[in-house]
Amino acid sequence: MTKRGSSDGIQVNRNKKSLALSFQDPAGVEILHKLAAKCDILVENYIPGALKKYGMDYETIHKINPSLIYASITGYGQTGPYSQRSGYDVMVEAEFGLMHITGSRDGPPVKVGVAVTDLTTGLYTSNAIMAALLGRAKTGRGQHIDAALSDCQTATLANIASSCLISGEKDTGRWGTAHPSIVPYKSFETKDGDILFGGGNDRLFGILCDGLGRPEWKEDPKFVVNAQRVAHRDELEREIEKVTVTKTTQEWLDVFEGKGMPYAAVNDVLTSLTQAHTKARNMVVEVDHDECGPIKMVNSPVKYSETKPRVRRPPPMLGQHTDEVLREHLGLDDGEIQALRGKGVVR
Repeated sequence: MTKRGSSDGIQVNRNKKSLALSFQDPAGVEILHKLAAKCDILVENYIPGALKKYGMDYETIHKINPSLIYASITGYGQTGPYSQRSGYDVMVEAEFGLMHITGSRDGPPVKVGVAVTDLTTGLYTSNAIMAALLGRAKTGRGQHIDAALSDCQTATLANIASSCLISGEKDTGRWGTAHPSIVPYKSFETKDGDILFGGGNDRLFGILCDGLGRPEWKEDPKFVVNAQRVAHRDELEREIEKVTVTKTTQEWLDVFEGKGMPYAAVNDVLTSLTQAHTKARNMVVEVDHDECGPIKMVNSPVKYSETKPRVRRPPPMLGQHTDEVLREHLGLDDGEIQALRGKGVVR
């Protein structure tokens, strides 16, 4: 029952079947009720109360199948003053702190490059569903999961939220790729791109100094300990970048390889997807799609010692499996299915 755009669908709908029907028609609602009676989990992302008029709300479905896990994903939750607002990732990033702490130090607030709040909410919801299934194994009963983008965004403020709550003070704002209390810990321009260095303590800073060919910085009173480096942040970062722009990113990667200091190239997305480590971790797979031909997809990120997750079927076209689902799960014959299609109940 979730609504997705075409670009999202390629990623999130692998291993799924697509049944297309209208629940504005009572016959469509009847089909959904019959399916719900046989299901373990139902996920929906409509504004609270919107499904009640169709008989697809939690209370109705719970009576049909008391063991079903019913997960509602919304922008602002089932309760609260914002509950009737439509949920958009970028709005929630703005309203619940993330945008304020994202961006360059002196620049405007910016959103994260992907819909990160949508993604984290999906992950929180999947964890909640797994926990609810474990609970059902003990009690035999399902339950309603209320997952909101706003709540999940609040939770993922993590240590910054804790600092504000404990101190009672506002956060320190945007830091770009830098760290508010560790220097140097940010990206620096190179001859052909950017590289990120993590001089997280005095020993690591020493490795950085040696690699950059500036061992004298290790003894400089302005830089010798992290507190002094933070105090002289702007000066030190300027001096580092004067050096990093003299070599390419790859040349700096070669310099620090095996030295034990955190470092990383700042890669574009295509480079990230085609680099050696991504390939070694089998994070890109190719599958054959009936309509699109061979397509490449990002693989499941979690590896199991026993179970081997794989792409069993490519993302479906809308309504591709309508007939199959109705036959297999509800026992409808071809005539009944065609009659429903003729009335516009299914597609």
